[in-house]
Amino acid sequence: MYVLIALLLLGILITVHEAGHFMAARITGIDVMEFAIGMGPKLVSWKSKKHDTVFSLRLIPVGGFCAFYGEDDAQGKHLDDPRAYNRQNVWKRIFTVAMGPVMNFVLAFVVLVAFFWIGGISEVTGIDPYIHQVAAAGPAYSAGLQDGDIIESVNGVNVLDGTTETLLNAISGYQQGDAPLRMVVRRGDTTFETEMTPFWDEAEGKYRVGVTIAGRYRTVVRPCGPGEALYQSWDTCVYAGGVIIGALKDLVTTGEGLDQTSGPVGVVSMVSEEVQSGGLEAFINYLVVISINLGIMNLLPIPGLDGSRLIFMIIEAIRRKPIAPQKEAVVHLIGMLFLFALMIFFTFKDVMRLFH
Repeated sequence: MYVLIALLLLGILITVHEAGHFMAARITGIDVMEFAIGMGPKLVSWKSKKHDTVFSLRLIPVGGFCAFYGEDDAQGKHLDDPRAYNRQNVWKRIFTVAMGPVMNFVLAFVVLVAFFWIGGISEVTGIDPYIHQVAAAGPAYSAGLQDGDIIESVNGVNVLDGTTETLLNAISGYQQGDAPLRMVVRRGDTTFETEMTPFWDEAEGKYRVGVTIAGRYRTVVRPCGPGEALYQSWDTCVYAGGVIIGALKDLVTTGEGLDQTSGPVGVVSMVSEEVQSGGLEAFINYLVVISINLGIMNLLPIPGLDGSRLIFMIIEAIRRKPIAPQKEAVVHLIGMLFLFALMIFFTFKDVMRLFH
């Protein structure tokens, strides 16, 4: 079910993106040959009698397209056809191409406004520490601690005070010769007591028990009016966009994050897992972040993507003369082949990661 929810999320993003192209084409009077959600063989299709446009749902639920009449005409078959995409006014074409990414930004903003206005704004009031990982050997493992356990107290002192520092200090503050640490641990609905003696870690320069501590935000939800919802949504979108652009910059300049890059399979797997544990809020968060990411990625000057097409059109508008359609079509075709190869590579990588 959660995989289907993740596919639904991607379907919404793709549909909105392609709908941006489609609506702009309708407004400017540019002919659309096909509006498709998904890739590969057609599952269902129907044709509009009024506009002669084919609408289709395709087998592979990743990607989609809005095919304009005579677009990417590498063979020059439509050079003299007044309906051909490349014969349309350059500013109309710029508008139709730009509206795809723009609609992804609009979707993220509108969804956040509705989410904040209806559900309120979560404010962090503290952090609840928990055991993220127990080392295979060490005092914690010997004492029976497991991943996900929550340590409530150490030597009778409550460590759930809204910080992780109190728990970490209670462990690292152990001194040679002290009695073992007595801990009250909660696991699900049960609570038990255990004790362990920390060991000195020369590399870290402190006493440890062999666990990695993480924290969950402790939040409260307060009502939010429309004005604040607009402000918070804008602020959140700008912040998310900045983080994504920074990550892309690091990826290109230093290769940082390449090992964490995922394709469609990895995204579906990650979203389904997070939605299963985080519910609607996780779904909204991923919808917003991936939608902004999709908008930014499509504006990059990569052949085959909207950003590359916009560059060709801007050059055409400046020099008042189009670049030869056949040459432009070849550039976009090569770009699309490269992107498909890249998608296949990351899909293979995602599948192998799932098996491991």
